[in-house]
Amino acid sequence: MVGREGFEPSKAVPADLQSAPFGRSGTDPYGMARISGYVAFYPMPSFDIVSDIDRQELRNAVDQAQREMTQRFDFKGTDSSIDQNELVITIKTISEEKARAVRVLLEEKFVKRGMSLKGIEWGKFEQASGDTVRQLVTVKVGISSDKAREINKLIKEKGGKGISSQTQGEQVRVTGKKRDDLQAVMALLKGEDLGVPLQFENFRD
Repeated sequence: MVGREGFEPSKAVPADLQSAPFGRSGTDPYGMARISGYVAFYPMPSFDIVSDIDRQELRNAVDQAQREMTQRFDFKGTDSSIDQNELVITIKTISEEKARAVRVLLEEKFVKRGMSLKGIEWGKFEQASGDTVRQLVTVKVGISSDKAREINKLIKEKGGKGISSQTQGEQVRVTGKKRDDLQAVMALLKGEDLGVPLQFENFRD
């Protein structure tokens, strides 16, 4: 309950509940305090669900894999290479078998650097110049609209009373009345295999 002392009427708004915003589950995403016919709004606890990757760790993993590959006997004379352009990695070598060996090497370095393999998309093998094989590897970031709908549905069905979620670009914002409720949603999402790496950021209490 907000007392009159220290209250600034200029920061309150008339109590028009029809125009107040509501979340997906019908829960008002703002708390309300009534004072002399006015309603003061304040944000409820929330956090953002994102899917991102540490670009520096990605670069470190690729560099380490490239260095190890040049030193290994089983790759000598294969003209194998790993080139990175932002979030796209190109593997080039003499055969599909060697490309698979490069994949194993890369995955080992990704895991060692604390990167999730869920966001890695391995393309098809393609014939390249000089009787070589090329494979494109794409590192996916951001939550797609389809995946966001899946996450919102899961939260609506299992997130508990008073929890709401909303897609905002390539991330999802979750709002609840209590900190413990939000932590329960985090635990729920960690326990589900959604096919993409998820991180929880911007926790607001």
